[in-house]
Amino acid sequence: MSIKEQLLQRSEGKCELSGETENLVVFPVEPSDGSAEQSVLITETLRDQIEDSEKRDPNQWRCLNDAIWNPNPAVQVIAYRMLHAMASEGWTQELMDMMYIEDDTREWAMKGIVAAEDQIKIVDSNGNQLNEGDDVTLIKDLDVKGANFTAKRGTLVKNIHLTDNPKHIEGKINGSQIVIVAAFTKKA
Repeated sequence: MSIKEQLLQRSEGKCELSGETENLVVFPVEPSDGSAEQSVLITETLRDQIEDSEKRDPNQWRCLNDAIWNPNPAVQVIAYRMLHAMASEGWTQELMDMMYIEDDTREWAMKGIVAAEDQIKIVDSNGNQLNEGDDVTLIKDLDVKGANFTAKRGTLVKNIHLTDNPKHIEGKINGSQIVIVAAFTKKA
């Protein structure tokens, strides 16, 4: 029996989070060995929202009201991670407080949360993600403290370096390595 068949049987042919019956896909809950025990059956829409936070619609995740009570550890892990990811929504905190999961399941859930938080996302003024080595253009004049010059708007900063602070990048202007607020740049 395939993993999808096992999950269809376990979930009675429904999404294990929302209860929907259309467009169901197997989603391995990382870190996963690919087994049915470490996978869930969910809709394509929810899978896409897990994989890309830009597509996330918090109202579609109200289904977690029921999903937190699912006895399957893989479902609990997804529910816990999504509640944590949407903590700024307010309504998720009450569900997290009510949710009970075993210590080993919580540990599994935290592995995914830590991995996601390790990926610092630094963005420019237009919301474009900046990467190590990108070139950016300044969008406003910046007084450079201690170097007695002003970095003019339109200055190209080549080969930037990312910092641990998601609001700052480093780059060379006029031969000086300086820290720049990422919101004052646009990707070149």
